[in-house]
Amino acid sequence: MSPEVPPPSRRSLLRAAALGALGAAGAASLGGCGFAPVKVSDDEASAPIDVRVDGDLVYFNWADYVDPAVFEGFRKEYGVKIIQSNFDSMEGMVAKLNAGNHYDIIFPTAKWAQRLARGGKLRRIDHSRLAHSESVLGKHAYFADPWYDPGSAHTVPFTVYKTGIGWRRDQIGDLTGSWDDLWNRKAKGRTFLLDDRDEVLGMAALKLGLGITTSDTGDLDRITSLLKTLRPSLRGFSSDSYNNLLNGNAAISQAWSGDMAAMLNQAKDPSVFGFQAPREGTPINSDCYAIPSNARHPGTAMLFIDYMLRPENVKKNIEYIGYPMPVAGTEDVYAALVKPFPECIVTDDDLKADLFFRNGTRAQEDARDTAWTHVKAG
Repeated sequence: MSPEVPPPSRRSLLRAAALGALGAAGAASLGGCGFAPVKVSDDEASAPIDVRVDGDLVYFNWADYVDPAVFEGFRKEYGVKIIQSNFDSMEGMVAKLNAGNHYDIIFPTAKWAQRLARGGKLRRIDHSRLAHSESVLGKHAYFADPWYDPGSAHTVPFTVYKTGIGWRRDQIGDLTGSWDDLWNRKAKGRTFLLDDRDEVLGMAALKLGLGITTSDTGDLDRITSLLKTLRPSLRGFSSDSYNNLLNGNAAISQAWSGDMAAMLNQAKDPSVFGFQAPREGTPINSDCYAIPSNARHPGTAMLFIDYMLRPENVKKNIEYIGYPMPVAGTEDVYAALVKPFPECIVTDDDLKADLFFRNGTRAQEDARDTAWTHVKAG
């Protein structure tokens, strides 16, 4: 793997829903509200997609999330152009869909995939028409019938990752394996939390032994009180844990496993850094391939999904972005990539623990928004 591979720009972007937008979208998680009407008939949206070239691929994803060499291989093999656009948040993606923009392939996170599917915004995917789908769904029973999309009827898993703690051994030594380590006195003034509502509230919930997406008022009061005790040590909230650790601004930071893996491309001495998955539990998340219900070239999108699932392309992409893709036969590639940080690996036991962030009702999301506002205000 070339040391010149650029790290994914996505790591510095907010992965949580923005304040206010989350509350409105919370209702969408239950009833499909909050999405613009779909001008596609139910029969058409549910009809099997012919897996064939039916036009160029209009692609909508986070920036730098597919190896350019993989794109080029798809262009050459199928003789199509790839028209790329990027979003910087899930809300931004949905806003474009609601505005009537046409994309052939999008990449929602798990909870947003659930919202989109329930809102009638996604085409059904017949996995039997994808030659390589069994390499995911047959390998991981969890993804054959995930909570966010029963039967994976509208999605195929793209990446899976966990949240833990990244730190600099040269500044604070070894850690204890607990979320308590974020309160390490040696890191006072150089501690960062992710700028992400669910991740921060979820971390405190796990430390207190509460449900990861609790919206109970009493629980949220306990969570905000706990997080206030961290404020004296906190330098800030930032989703750029990668650069904060690399340049020494952070001695310790809440971090996504994929970003820590990507950092290994840039670190002169990986032994300076560490990554742990705290024993109280680590949140798990995943991104999905999905085809919008108004896609003009769904057949090309299906070809692209199947192409991306080929082991040789999965291996290239894993090395490029640092995030594992749950495709059978590629496990050793990711294990080699994260050898200095073995806890980056998402295991079947991690999936069974089921510590995904769930959608809530509007009232529940509003309660979590309010708690997050209090946490950010200090």
